[in-house]
Amino acid sequence: MIDPVAKFPSELDQLPDRDTEETAEWAASLDAVAKAAGPHRAAYLMRRTLQHAEGAGLALPKLLETDYVNTIPSSSEPAIDGDEEMERRITAWNRWNAAAMVTRGSKYGVGGHIATFASAAWLYETGFNHFFRGKEGDGSGDQLYIQGHASPGIYARAFLDGRLTEAHLDKFRQESAGDGLPSYPHPRRLPWLWEFPTVSMGLGPLSAIYQARFNRYLTNRNIKDVSNSHVWAFLGDGEMDEPESTAALALAAREGLDNLTFVINCNLQRLDGPVRANFKIVQELEAQFRGAGWNVVKSLWGGAWDELFQLDTTGALVRRLREVPDAQVQTYQTRDAAYIREDFFGKDPALVEMAKLLSDDKILECFHLSRGGHEPRKVYAAYKAALSHKGAPTVILAQTVKGFTLGEGFASKNANHQMKKLTNDEFKNMRDLLELPISDAQFVDGQVPYGHPGADSPEVRYLQERRAALGGPAPARRSHALAPLPAPADKSFAAFDKGSGSQSMATTMAFVRLMKDLIRDKTTGKRWVPIVPDEARTFGMESLFPSLGIYSPKGQTYEPVDRDQLMYYREAKDGQILNEGITEAGSMADFIAASSAYATHGEPMIPFYIFYSMFGWQRTADQMWQLGDQLGRGFLVGATAGRTTLTGEGLQHADGHSPVIAATNPAALSYDPAFAYEVAAIVKDGLRRMYGEAAPGEDRDVFYYLTVYNEPMPQPAKPAGIDEGIVKGLYRFNTAESAGVTVPANASRIQLLGSGTAIHWALEAQKLLAEEWGVAADVWSATSWTELRRDALEADAALLRGEERTPFIRKALEGVDSPVLAVSDYMRQVPDQIAQWVEQDWSSLGADGFGLSDTREAARRHFGVDAQSIVVAALAQLARRGEVPVTSVKEARVRYGL
Repeated sequence: MIDPVAKFPSELDQLPDRDTEETAEWAASLDAVAKAAGPHRAAYLMRRTLQHAEGAGLALPKLLETDYVNTIPSSSEPAIDGDEEMERRITAWNRWNAAAMVTRGSKYGVGGHIATFASAAWLYETGFNHFFRGKEGDGSGDQLYIQGHASPGIYARAFLDGRLTEAHLDKFRQESAGDGLPSYPHPRRLPWLWEFPTVSMGLGPLSAIYQARFNRYLTNRNIKDVSNSHVWAFLGDGEMDEPESTAALALAAREGLDNLTFVINCNLQRLDGPVRANFKIVQELEAQFRGAGWNVVKSLWGGAWDELFQLDTTGALVRRLREVPDAQVQTYQTRDAAYIREDFFGKDPALVEMAKLLSDDKILECFHLSRGGHEPRKVYAAYKAALSHKGAPTVILAQTVKGFTLGEGFASKNANHQMKKLTNDEFKNMRDLLELPISDAQFVDGQVPYGHPGADSPEVRYLQERRAALGGPAPARRSHALAPLPAPADKSFAAFDKGSGSQSMATTMAFVRLMKDLIRDKTTGKRWVPIVPDEARTFGMESLFPSLGIYSPKGQTYEPVDRDQLMYYREAKDGQILNEGITEAGSMADFIAASSAYATHGEPMIPFYIFYSMFGWQRTADQMWQLGDQLGRGFLVGATAGRTTLTGEGLQHADGHSPVIAATNPAALSYDPAFAYEVAAIVKDGLRRMYGEAAPGEDRDVFYYLTVYNEPMPQPAKPAGIDEGIVKGLYRFNTAESAGVTVPANASRIQLLGSGTAIHWALEAQKLLAEEWGVAADVWSATSWTELRRDALEADAALLRGEERTPFIRKALEGVDSPVLAVSDYMRQVPDQIAQWVEQDWSSLGADGFGLSDTREAARRHFGVDAQSIVVAALAQLARRGEVPVTSVKEARVRYGL
């Protein structure tokens, strides 16, 4: 007789079979069909049978769901390789100190979260004791994405193992003095502990997927073998509502990322109430992940439920568990046995009979305490199953109770996310529940004490021994003593110094040409990571396809349609380009993984991510903050930049504000280069600062944002002695005299400051002012309004400290006694960043408002930033000073049709 256990999913093993012979007959029939008519016919019959059952009203799980029971039955759980009682005591100390830390801090009003770690404690502790590989062993260790609101529990563990002191815990969320603990995982604030910022909901799971994928990329490209590294992402079930949380599930399954595990803490609560009050979030997530191709492991019920499942000979219990909505499960957590008997068991005669066999204590044990996420044996079994599964990523759906062990005032209460403290009586009840040796006398002056068994206690020795066996402390961020990368040959940058002569070249193409040369460098070329969101051809990068290859873990399993062409579409297992398809969020997650590889894996990589400037910062600015927090390094390139250069695309494609958004990020160095040689100079200095020999006091943990344009223009030769000005943000490109225009000896003079493509309008205006109005104009290239502003802000801060320091903008314009008119292809807010530090008479022009579809010339006239508009604005500024007749302004308006 066929063994049905071998034929059916393991979660069915947990349920009693009242007629094993009948089950075997069904299995044999299916085998017979498969043998006689083939597996496709057998699969077809199964699908039709399930459809018929659903139509007949039979309560069967959907095809993408299993019953609301554990995937791994108790009988199949592996034994824990360790001392379970010792681990229980360690976890008890960590639970206590996490709650004590937040409660003690509450008197300062700094806040904190207690309930999240209380529900997830065993999910973390089991991993720390048995699974999470540290960075002191071979390889890079594991990468841990810790749920942000669980940070107090991680600090509590670091306190127990000696990495933090009581003084540290008492400075939770008090960072201004420099030695406090950040509220959440913030690598920039605590770089020796935290690797990945996660509390901006949804970015943790998205980044974890691309981190696991980037690990494969490093291995397949022979940069570093990190095949033993595993990525663990700890998430909340409410967090899965964020679109980013599930945006890349198909990618992870498609590429077989079995080096990735999601652990979703299904405490059925989000910040305000139930996650799916009238539905079941676990079942929803299971279907979503299974549909995407993930392996799903459910750990829902603790061992106390085994007796109930054995009594369920009719399947009534499983049916009832499947139909009870999550909010009602939460209610059971807070109600007595009589209520549960009536509301849960009283709905079905078979369950009424079952309940007669159960004591009140048994019912309360099951419904109040026994959850799969609260029992280390269940969690251990799920983690083992995840690591042993090959060919697909795994998600573990672990059911818990939010606020577990914190007392009746916390457990499953809708408001527990906002509850920041326990009373002393509640702490004493918690102490008794956890069996901790803390006396009433230790509550000095009414304040809850921290608890510690002693540096040489069995608990601490055990904890440290477990971590030593797993490769050292975790989480931890390693600071590698990396030698600076050698600078690429200077000829790559100098190639643009002579200009392009009569040939026109857009700055986008200049950047791509520069990248081609840098990637050819024999020493550092392999470290470049080109990232594009399915727009390589738009940016003129298709020539890189055949030479670098597009990364694919499967290589190229087909013959490309353009194989006979020079620039054919080539995919390769060791491909260098990451072409992510139409996903700015995924491309940014790639960039973050690559930009921090110097810390994660000790391998400095140089990512450049090129995108439509309108969509990069606008859609993914939150990830740019994540990047800055993670101390990432690299080049973001906003192509087709500016409000008037991308003609015909219309309102949503006209970028007039990305530099404004970039300016808000302290880690972003934002540049708007006008010429090819400026692009080269900025990239050269960026490589030096981020990867080479940084100057003393210079922050290396920055990233660059360059805006480049799709407007071909003749590229001028590089003037001498301007490198400092290019990097700091401003230099004089020419004067009226050096430009060769003829002006009277006593001509009125004005300074035209332009950035990006706007400098070409300024140069045209310079000529018109001289030839038609007898006005001398000097033209300046403002490569970075933002860096000029930051330098000035630093000078202001120095003044408050009693130090005298002149902002660079004032030094650059020193001796200039004529007015200044600034112009850019962005809203006036961009150049106006520096207005208060310019001592000369200041005015600005910009492209404020919505974009529109038209020719470049018409768009610039519409926004009043074309050459003629600059001329009129310059004359008006001079007229206000009495340096040109007022009538000249009106005459110019008429002449130019303004």
